[in-house]
Amino acid sequence: MTTRAVVKGIGHYLPERIVPNSEFEAKLDTSDEWIKARSGIERRHFVAEGQTTSDLATRAARAALADAGMQADDLDAIILATSTADLTFPAAATMVQANLGMTRGFAFDVQAVCAGFVFALANANGMILSGQAKRVMVIGAETFSRLMDWSDRSTSVLFGDGAGALILEAQEGSGDNTDRGILSSDLNSDGRHRDLLYVDGGVSTHSTGYLRMQGREVFRHAVEKLAQTAHAALDKVGLTGGDVAWIVPHQANLRIITATAQRMQVPMDRVVVTVQDHGNTSAASIPLALSVGRDRGQIKQGDLIVTEAIGGGLAWGAVVLRW
Repeated sequence: MTTRAVVKGIGHYLPERIVPNSEFEAKLDTSDEWIKARSGIERRHFVAEGQTTSDLATRAARAALADAGMQADDLDAIILATSTADLTFPAAATMVQANLGMTRGFAFDVQAVCAGFVFALANANGMILSGQAKRVMVIGAETFSRLMDWSDRSTSVLFGDGAGALILEAQEGSGDNTDRGILSSDLNSDGRHRDLLYVDGGVSTHSTGYLRMQGREVFRHAVEKLAQTAHAALDKVGLTGGDVAWIVPHQANLRIITATAQRMQVPMDRVVVTVQDHGNTSAASIPLALSVGRDRGQIKQGDLIVTEAIGGGLAWGAVVLRW
């Protein structure tokens, strides 16, 4: 028998404010048609004044606990993937822990930008396989609207805010690729490409900074690396794109999602797409898409799922799991 990290519950939260593409037309040299043609995005959600990343994460966490029929103290750990934590420290995950009334276990943040949720899933899987934890909540939450340069039409129209959370629980499997739970992961980074996507500020530079991106180069790397990492994760467990029920990709850009699916030889009717409604929510985009896909009735128990993402660093990776 083999221990597997199996999904027991999932949930998400989106801020109340919905921002359609038309809202940018009065401020920037752009249009709804221009944004949709280049990204597939039609609208996104922005946090309210005073609303923080840990607020969003807490709401998603409560939804996941309710879905799993669990209480906060049933968890051993919380891992929160975010690049927009409330404070420099402590970790936003500890704020979620307190908000939930969780009085045991441990909580920490993971920062791998848009790839953060994939990295957090892999970390949670390792903890469960090693016996460090039996139940781990993995959250992706972001308030990227706080990092935007509103004079830059190439970036400010792309991002949104939100959170998604899922709970993994240790269960016994047979040890082959028919098991439920996380079957494999593939993680990568290459710091030589950090100038392609970054924030031009931080604690040691005494500034907050704004998001900067070389969109054309990021697109080129994304299409190549996302297909590679997905195939690598599938190869580890003797599976191919033909075995996949759903690709649940990082929701950055519809053209990237489409091109990656083509390289994997998976038709678009087997890809969960939410980018039109959420924009790019960075580390929150995969758990948001998983939760929405489940709620739509797309994702069902037993489905083989590939999640893949790329973000600043560059950092990229994939996780193969059976729902």
